[in-house]
Amino acid sequence: MVGYDPKADDRDISNVEVAVAGSVSGLVTRVLISPLDVIKIRFQLQIERLSRSDPNAKYHGILQAGRQILQEEGPTAFWKGHIPAQLLSIGYGAVQFLSFEVLTELVHRASVRDARDFSVHFLCGGLSACVATLAVHPVDVLRTRFAAQGEPRVYKTLRDAVVTMYRTEGPLVFYKGLNPTLIAIFPYAGFQFSIYSSLKRAYEWALPAEGKKNGNFKNLLCGSGAGVISKTLTYPLDLFKKRLQVGGFEQARASFGQVRSYKGLLDCAGQVLREEGAQGCFKGLSPSLLKAALSTGLVFFWYELFCNFFHHMRKADSPR
Repeated sequence: MVGYDPKADDRDISNVEVAVAGSVSGLVTRVLISPLDVIKIRFQLQIERLSRSDPNAKYHGILQAGRQILQEEGPTAFWKGHIPAQLLSIGYGAVQFLSFEVLTELVHRASVRDARDFSVHFLCGGLSACVATLAVHPVDVLRTRFAAQGEPRVYKTLRDAVVTMYRTEGPLVFYKGLNPTLIAIFPYAGFQFSIYSSLKRAYEWALPAEGKKNGNFKNLLCGSGAGVISKTLTYPLDLFKKRLQVGGFEQARASFGQVRSYKGLLDCAGQVLREEGAQGCFKGLSPSLLKAALSTGLVFFWYELFCNFFHHMRKADSPR
């Protein structure tokens, strides 16, 4: 069970083990979903419509984008920015899951509400994600820059990117897009955790026998469902965040089509709506939903798997 459960939580694992489980779940998942993440970012940053009917559109579909990136940049392009992305996943997973477990336990001990309530999981999930975001946002900016650049590359290495960005754009560059990130991540993560718990309870109610036997499948299925629903509800803010994160990086985007400069979140939202219409706020939704289903499902699957592993290890080591 994700989160503190006073009635069923017998996983006597430490905070360090919770953090390790969160880190490893993020690491393994990141390796698997990186290609979809690169395609999603390319879609989000494209000003032109994602349509074959637009002759200036570089990308117009998942398979077409995948083939074009492979032809132009080689297979390694799908793991562009993988080192900062892994640092992001490891750090984010550790801080988020540890914060969530601590916050839900605090709610229970304060006797405010049932720690398993939808609203408690929504609030604690959102807060834990904000804490994790503040800790790793500079790495997210680096990952976006690496994934967004074409050939020839502007940044050759991670160190080169850090030095160049700091020298040319100042220290605040590493927190570009922070406001829309926090605004987007709170409801997104809140819905992830609360919907995941609700789907698990619904699954166990609908299939009581199956719920006991196929725990790993249940975690994967409910995590995927939670990821799709959460991403759909909060997607436009994710797009605005990506547009803001590549501000000042226009020279590396020239080969992909039109580029725009934005003064802030409201200006970005206004320009997108005026120039690209409401559908422009959902560019890249299809690869994003596929990625959300896989990544959220796998993150919860691996997290619960490692937590259970640590629990069984402790039981095996304890005196009988």
